Amino acid sequence: MQSFWDLLSMYVPWVACKGSGSTESPISPKDTKRSNLQDQPMSQEEGQMILVLVGPKTLLQKKIVKAGDKDQDGQLDFEEFVHYLRDHEKKLRLVFRSLDKKNDGRIDAQEIMQSLRDLGVNISEQQAEKILKSMDKNGTMTIDWNEWRDYHLLHPAENIPEIILYWKHSTIFDVGENLIVPDEFTVEEIQTGMWWRHLVAGGGAGAVSRTCTAPLDRLKVLMQVHASRSNNMSIVGGFTHMLREGGWRSLWRGNGINVIKIGPESAIKFMAYEQIKRFIGSDQETLGIHERLVAGSLAGVIAQSSIYPMEVLKTRMALRKTGQYQGMLDCGKKMLLKEGVSAFYKGYVPNMLGIIPYAGIDLAVYETLKNAWLQRYATSSADPGVFVLLACGTISSTCGQLASYPLALVRTRMQAQASVEGAPQSSMSNLFKHIIKTEGAFGLYRGLAPNFMKVIPAVSISYVVYENLKLTLGVTSR
Repeated sequence: MQSFWDLLSMYVPWVACKGSGSTESPISPKDTKRSNLQDQPMSQEEGQMILVLVGPKTLLQKKIVKAGDKDQDGQLDFEEFVHYLRDHEKKLRLVFRSLDKKNDGRIDAQEIMQSLRDLGVNISEQQAEKILKSMDKNGTMTIDWNEWRDYHLLHPAENIPEIILYWKHSTIFDVGENLIVPDEFTVEEIQTGMWWRHLVAGGGAGAVSRTCTAPLDRLKVLMQVHASRSNNMSIVGGFTHMLREGGWRSLWRGNGINVIKIGPESAIKFMAYEQIKRFIGSDQETLGIHERLVAGSLAGVIAQSSIYPMEVLKTRMALRKTGQYQGMLDCGKKMLLKEGVSAFYKGYVPNMLGIIPYAGIDLAVYETLKNAWLQRYATSSADPGVFVLLACGTISSTCGQLASYPLALVRTRMQAQASVEGAPQSSMSNLFKHIIKTEGAFGLYRGLAPNFMKVIPAVSISYVVYENLKLTLGVTSR
């Protein structure tokens, strides 16, 4: 039965509190700054906390100190400890209300089974009753709020399952750029093969949204490469140029390969992400924000390295003139014969360097917006609703793009160097210096307007198509 508890502890923190018994050296009184407590009133729960902290130092106690230690000094003073209790109790109340499906103020075995089933974990009624008995004080085989709070108050919940379920930073936020952090799936979804249906639904949604916003994407590439102080290409002027040069079909140049690369990139990123999660030794199904940043960035580097030649082809196809190439294969063949293999990796370095600021700011902004919403509006449920999720995802992705945009522009110019007459074959650093010298800092943001114009329609289209494809593929909502 112990292995069962260990298994469930990966999914729900309130199972993990069954006990992890390390018997390391005890914490001395100074470790909790007891002197700060002498003239302060103390509740029963606070007294229990102090008794736990000055007892044998276990892994659980380390987590409590880590969760409440705001000034990162390795100690827990009175103010930090009271703040931890209040914040933790609020999270516990949110989870209790979400588990209480009948809204009767009590949790029974059926509600525990349903909540775990929503997380992809199927257990028997006997196993649910076993969990229930560990918290049930009065023998009613139900848990009220007081029993729930007393049992969990001294156990830090770093990943509240119900909150994670609603707030998962999903791959549906496809704005036509490189998605750094892949979606995470439960063990149940991976074992049943449901994960690939999510990826297919996300890939299909990305294909549709990118196709619908392809004219804006091509305009962005043209402005990144051709716009300058002497050629101040506007949005209207750019569209007019494309229509005159190649007709309305020219608006979608480069979109074919942009759609084709979604499949291999998503699959490679997902597999790399899962392997990196195992490599870093995380025992949690859902990683923390710093672990996600590391794992997602590394997975992004691996995936981008694998499909990068397709990125170069996409840029060349978007910049091509009418009749220059018969298709993407012809484009690739002529590049190989004229410029060699190295042409397919031009701009590789700034592209890789752009991954970290994009992923870091995207995740940081998303977590900040999520926490702000929870603190202000989460009174009875942690479910933010579709519009809040879409808004948070859109804003965070946009901020990530804004931070990494200069690197993206330099990457595009390096990819396009051989196809533009008279363009210098410069390195990344020289190209940065040239742009700053000739165009100023504003030159690093050429094409930003059409890039931002496509964000809201891309996210909206992605979401609608994603939800409909999930229904078609038989994907159950998480």
